[in-house]
Amino acid sequence: MAKRTQRPVKAYRDIEFLTSPDARPLRILAEFLEPASRFRRLKVHDTIVFFGSSRAESARTARAALRAFEARSNAARGGSRRATTQRARLEMGVKLARYYEDAAELAMLLTRWAKSFNKGDRFVVVSGGGPGIMEAANLGAARGGGKSIGLNISIPTEQDTNPYISDGYNFEFHYFFMRKLWFVFLARAIVVFPGGFGTMDELLELLTLIQTRKVTKPLPIVLYGNEYWDEIIDFDALVRWGTISKEDLKLFHRSDDPHEAFEYLKKRLRDGRRR
Repeated sequence: MAKRTQRPVKAYRDIEFLTSPDARPLRILAEFLEPASRFRRLKVHDTIVFFGSSRAESARTARAALRAFEARSNAARGGSRRATTQRARLEMGVKLARYYEDAAELAMLLTRWAKSFNKGDRFVVVSGGGPGIMEAANLGAARGGGKSIGLNISIPTEQDTNPYISDGYNFEFHYFFMRKLWFVFLARAIVVFPGGFGTMDELLELLTLIQTRKVTKPLPIVLYGNEYWDEIIDFDALVRWGTISKEDLKLFHRSDDPHEAFEYLKKRLRDGRRR
């Protein structure tokens, strides 16, 4: 009697294959198709993207950390080089916390405004899904009574998802370039708060895409936080050296106040809707 052979696993159910190098194109395609399907289902057609540092804390948290340090330092009655460095870091954390609060305020203002004419989810706030400025953006949208999206990324440090992303609006990516695609694909405006390598990467790639007309839709960019960005990137020096033109400085708008940024974005988004 012939032995009955076991039915082979179909390729699309074979986890070992799907996670192998040979199936990388399928995984890349999945990170395009699944978000596209879900955004259609959620009726999300346009977004406002917030970029910024994952290390920024709320003002309350940053000030509490500094007060706790000062209490310990006073009790110890002395200081060391290490303590001086730690104090400087905590003081800078309080300074950075201002941008957490401003991001939350701006996201709230934009969400409330969008809800005033919404027939669906228009101008939905999007963040990178993690802590810091990302958390602040999702928090502000929640305070504004609207939905918000998190486009998280799997990295070795295991970036935790913040708790303010709306249910069903949280995404997890493996490939940075697919995550970047979804930041831009539905974006109608971008706000870039102070941040590190990741934020600068996102900002400079966006400016390059607009400068080279790979992105042709109206896409206002707000560079938020004059003190920070003036110290980090000398855009005027790029003009002096001739590596960008003076016209390129018009690719972004500088702002240092959430209400001013809101009025600017509101006007630009209204103008864009009439086109």
